[in-house]
Amino acid sequence: MKREFHYTVKTSKSFDAAVRAIEQKTAEKAFRVLHTHDVAATLTEKGFPRDPLKIVEICNARYASEVLKKDINIAFMLPCPVAIYTQSGTTFIGTMLPSNLVEFSPETNIDELASKVEQVVLGITSEAK
Repeated sequence: MKREFHYTVKTSKSFDAAVRAIEQKTAEKAFRVLHTHDVAATLTEKGFPRDPLKIVEICNARYASEVLKKDINIAFMLPCPVAIYTQSGTTFIGTMLPSNLVEFSPETNIDELASKVEQVVLGITSEAK
């Protein structure tokens, strides 16, 4: 059985409103936006135009510190990315499921921590829609 690696929701908000909603909900949940990548603008600048796509990197310092103490290699998968994109005129908000990190580092016992982070990140995503 294939395990889902992401959670994606459709929103009736405009692309820009969805990005602002993610930023607002992130702050409300005691996480922080570290950076927003305007992927569509970068690709368009290089000659590859596409529909709007931004990746918002979010993080909570306490959770990040805890997981990095258990396995520094999890740094390759931090911070948590939230993708906001438009496809066929519809805007979507999606994120990787933090619980998937457990599969990459099963010996570290980060199950509970990954579950806590996932609950918050899914809340941010769902409430932003």
